[in-house]
Amino acid sequence: MRFRLDVNGGNHEVEVPEATSLLGVIRDDLGLTGTKYGCGIGACGACMVLLDGDAVPACTLTVAEAVGRAIVTVEGLARGDTLDPLQRAFVEADAMQCGFCTAGILISATALLARKPSPTEADIRAALDPHLCRCGVYGRAIRAVIEAAS
Repeated sequence: MRFRLDVNGGNHEVEVPEATSLLGVIRDDLGLTGTKYGCGIGACGACMVLLDGDAVPACTLTVAEAVGRAIVTVEGLARGDTLDPLQRAFVEADAMQCGFCTAGILISATALLARKPSPTEADIRAALDPHLCRCGVYGRAIRAVIEAAS
């Protein structure tokens, strides 16, 4: 089937089976590889994207479920060569190690800051709770979100 998607502010047309995961389309058809495949069941946070402003796991959605909705991947946070303030804060706080989980954490933090521009540390911890980071950069990620919010 043919689907038209709004990804990072641009219209993209893909031809895939209806049951194809949104993650598969993002990575394989659109070439946006910042969004990662982790667990395949929405439990690790590596595949998070913004869907109409909400952080959701792209591995649990079909492409058909995303039609007509605004999708933002980690690549869509920057404006050209200019990093988003949250991305800059992550760089400055060294809030990444291997980088595998970073895109998903950035997406969840972006959704949080859009909802609550001055979050408490508890708010940040709750927003980042679904993310599994094997390198353990949670403390630096929390500090980066606090910095970006201020």
